[in-house]
Amino acid sequence: MLKQRVITALVLMALLLPALFARPAWPFALLTLVMMAAAGWEWGRLNGAGALAVPMGLLLGAACAAALYAGWSAAPPASLWWLAMLTWVLGGTFVLRGGPAGWPLLPSATRCALGLLLLWTAWLALAAAKAIGINFILSVFCLVWAADIAAYFGGRAFGKRKLAPAISPGKSWEGVWSGMLGALLLAAAWLWFDMNFAVDSQSLYTRLLGRFGAVVMVLVLLFLAAMSVVGDLFESLVKRSAGAKDSSGLLPGHGGVLDRVDALLPVFPLAMAMIAI
Repeated sequence: MLKQRVITALVLMALLLPALFARPAWPFALLTLVMMAAAGWEWGRLNGAGALAVPMGLLLGAACAAALYAGWSAAPPASLWWLAMLTWVLGGTFVLRGGPAGWPLLPSATRCALGLLLLWTAWLALAAAKAIGINFILSVFCLVWAADIAAYFGGRAFGKRKLAPAISPGKSWEGVWSGMLGALLLAAAWLWFDMNFAVDSQSLYTRLLGRFGAVVMVLVLLFLAAMSVVGDLFESLVKRSAGAKDSSGLLPGHGGVLDRVDALLPVFPLAMAMIAI
């Protein structure tokens, strides 16, 4: 299993890094488009689409391609970010309160359409973030990764109160607070980096600090760290409802695409909404 995980990770990095650091934005947009199409297929399989799962993935890929052709990957309508925020905050609260037993009560068509919408806006936010610059998109990626790593170690060291035992028994409130602290420490380090080194674009943290000040920046970062947990819990809830351990076996040793991007799905559109204010 470890050998599979390492090989898969190396292959993914070999594909992702050249696309991410390429000067034009389209290689990264196309690579993530393919990944989102695969995630759309996984979502359909987890939500009762059956034979329609493949067409769902193709439809999502076509919707991303249409947005890319229309130029939305560089200048998308800001209203899309607010739509994504309302869906994640209100819909996420409703779904998580219902738990794994409540999710299947929604019609399959509603669940499939919701997933495609969230995946599409997430891809659009990824593409738009890349168009802003490497420093910006990396600052958002690393926010999620830092929160996740800090939550893991903080939960193992201090975790006592379960966060959502019916959805993800391993998560604790102490892990959540640790993840938020990790995000704030990363932001402080990144702000120092931005001030002392030449970068191609302002990071998320520098943009938030310059636009809103330190207090609001901290509140926004805490909100984004919390929403990364919501994205993780949401995907775990869907898998538990479907009786699946992984979203698919597309990535040997890692599960599926959704398993790797779940925490990113709400954070990128919400980060774009914050800088669009």
